Amino acid sequence: MFTGIIEQMGTVVAVEKHLANKIFTIQAAVANELKIDQSVAHNGVCLTVINILPQQQYQVEAIAQTLQVSNLNSLEINNLVNLERCMPATGRFDGHIVQGHVDTTAQLVDIKDAQGSYNLTFEYAANAGITVERGSITLNGISLTIAQCTSNAFTVSIIPYTWQHTNLHSLKIWDSVNVEFDILGKYIQRILAV
Repeated sequence: MFTGIIEQMGTVVAVEKHLANKIFTIQAAVANELKIDQSVAHNGVCLTVINILPQQQYQVEAIAQTLQVSNLNSLEINNLVNLERCMPATGRFDGHIVQGHVDTTAQLVDIKDAQGSYNLTFEYAANAGITVERGSITLNGISLTIAQCTSNAFTVSIIPYTWQHTNLHSLKIWDSVNVEFDILGKYIQRILAV
């Protein structure tokens, strides 16, 4: 389980096809603290460390289903990825409950400089999930609060620290982000549908 508080960014240094899967080699300072079989969220996607390499590098493998529902399939060499290790049992919840199970992707449709923050608006497929104003959402692994929403779009306000210390600053219009809707909202939506 994760909290959506990004520890650091890593850089993709290699991408290899392995049957229908992809193996990503990531360079990040946290690599020195990882071990094989450990779960790490990459842009919000929980992946298992399969190899530790020299020069602060490690490898993870994403299966075909993960590549289909996330933006990991479009990762290229030199792309930045947001990284978060699992929360320890004695840890503090600074964000919200994040499973590392991406529901869908959303496309960035607007960026506004709000003079002290940035307002980012995203669109996603109708009925892909539920959002509520001032509710939680996870974008590329980042725990955020929804400022405004409609049935298939939402706006989040990004403080300067988050802008500088995550890969949100590198997004361009129509870029995709991984979305994990709030787990409580998903259960409520499921109950109401029965």
